[in-house]
Amino acid sequence: MSGAPRVLILGAAGQVGRELQRSFAGMGELVALDRAKANLADPEQLREVVRGVGPDVILNAAACTAVDRAEQEREPAFAVNAEAPRVLADEARRLGALLVHYSTDYVFDGSKAEPWVEGDATGPLNVYGASKLAGEQAIADAGGRYLIFRTSWVYGPKGKNFLLTMLRLGRERDRLRVVDDQFGAPTSSMEIADATRGTVEKALSGESGRWSGGWSGVYHMSCAGSTTWCGFARAIFERGADLLGGRRPEVEAIATAEYPTPATRPVHSVLSNEALYERFGVRLAGWEAALDGVLAALRTLEQADS
Repeated sequence: MSGAPRVLILGAAGQVGRELQRSFAGMGELVALDRAKANLADPEQLREVVRGVGPDVILNAAACTAVDRAEQEREPAFAVNAEAPRVLADEARRLGALLVHYSTDYVFDGSKAEPWVEGDATGPLNVYGASKLAGEQAIADAGGRYLIFRTSWVYGPKGKNFLLTMLRLGRERDRLRVVDDQFGAPTSSMEIADATRGTVEKALSGESGRWSGGWSGVYHMSCAGSTTWCGFARAIFERGADLLGGRRPEVEAIATAEYPTPATRPVHSVLSNEALYERFGVRLAGWEAALDGVLAALRTLEQADS
């Protein structure tokens, strides 16, 4: 590719989309569109948008991520998470563009004790995971140049996520009950965005670590280490104590059975990120260090608002 690329960011108002705009600033011409300007539930409008922009890189950070609601709203979930990626892959192939798409650890059934690798058999336990897996398959079937990043337990300084929910509840309550038998890796939107830029730059420049073959495919992209939702909540309160207005809520560990939800979650969805490192030399921070980074960003936001 000669010259700076034109980068189309979809889902610009979401937590990953916001950070992609920060991380990709200066790389080329950015066109960042939210749902109002690029509705992934409308295939024809989506095609028109992509053709109108004519991007060299498409970063698809838009998704239907309401895991429990998807159990009752299967059709909208598949429209955004499966059909839209197929449309984007078709258009990217036609343009010769690179498509970057985000998937999830929920494509796995959680039955494996060791970290999941890209080649492990999938088996989603809920509609959300099934719709995201269908999106992966649609992109692969379309061909072209693509990077699918499976990530996990995504949160950030903006949007709707576990971190911000815990901080809100921590300011309101003295005691919280949080599931302690589901294991995963909390992964910040900031880390995802920065890792995405590093990977995209190497892919576009022809650098791909020790790998000499084609680089299109599925890669795991999550923070290092693992914890439970309960462990994550306790870390939030310990490391972000100054954001709780002087409160120190107690976190009680409970079993998944004590907190039933419409969608079944995998018990163990920790991902191995070795393929991403070996091929592109990109590695995300440990989940605790990443949490510190997001909490620092929240403090900056609070100071700016005061």
